[in-house]
Amino acid sequence: MIGLLQRVDRAHVEIDGENVGAIERGLLVLVGVQRNDDETKAGRLLERLLRYRVFPDESGRMNLSLSDIDGGLLLVPQFTLAADTRQGTRAGFSRAAAPELGKQLFEHLLALAGERHRPVAAGVFGADMRVHLINDGPVTFWLEAR
Repeated sequence: MIGLLQRVDRAHVEIDGENVGAIERGLLVLVGVQRNDDETKAGRLLERLLRYRVFPDESGRMNLSLSDIDGGLLLVPQFTLAADTRQGTRAGFSRAAAPELGKQLFEHLLALAGERHRPVAAGVFGADMRVHLINDGPVTFWLEAR
């Protein structure tokens, strides 16, 4: 599983002009599911997201995690993160999970997040979404659960 996390001052997701999920200070995470992913990898990705130190401490060093600051977590499914872009001028998606598995694992990740952290918000799997964010830093990291 892939998590492209961005430290944000605030972020929200719209579908057809309707706000479906929003957070204040925290992490916006675009989530890509690959075909060999499973629930264990989803749990590992969540653990890393909650504990990854990306927020500044009193000295301005990135020593605090999302859990440390009680920040918001906005999870947004993004199929294209699993794209193979190594060749040519068009992405291939052979590494991406089938839609049924992708949806199942995204929803599992979301349920785990709701059990372990608050606040949690999310986009909708398979929907055409508009993601709005104020990136803080900017700070962006690519995490993979292996």
